[in-house]
Amino acid sequence: MLVAIKTVLFTILVPGTAMVLVPYLLLAWDIRMFSFEIGAARVVGLLPILLGAVTYLWCAWDFTFTGRGTPAPIDPPKELVVKGLYRHLRNPMYVGLTLILLGEAFLFESAVLFLYAGFLLACAHLFVVYYEEPTLRRLFGTSYESYCKTVSRWIPGLP
Repeated sequence: MLVAIKTVLFTILVPGTAMVLVPYLLLAWDIRMFSFEIGAARVVGLLPILLGAVTYLWCAWDFTFTGRGTPAPIDPPKELVVKGLYRHLRNPMYVGLTLILLGEAFLFESAVLFLYAGFLLACAHLFVVYYEEPTLRRLFGTSYESYCKTVSRWIPGLP
């Protein structure tokens, strides 16, 4: 039960800030030169927002109840999570969060949110390559190595 509470708190603080508060602040600047008009088609942004939210929540669930940990790097899963979306992609949580931002960029017709999404994805890539993957190799050894050989880092596909 405690791990679920920690997951909820982390989700509110970190992804909540990155996906809700920062976009709100960026949009509040009302920078017109960083906007574009797609009219009614902007509702297309709702689909990636929904897909991204479901992806994140599914992954957080698997981290909490399968891995017995949280998405927070300071309290990671105790077991390697390779089920659910992790069967097809090593970093579905980051992909889900990127989808949310891309959906917001479409919905609010904001080029600055597209730039922000790209910036966060680049940061996530560096974090994955230089912190997460070495840490997971150290913690889970050959099981993580074989997982990396069969599952893509960023592009979903069959192993």
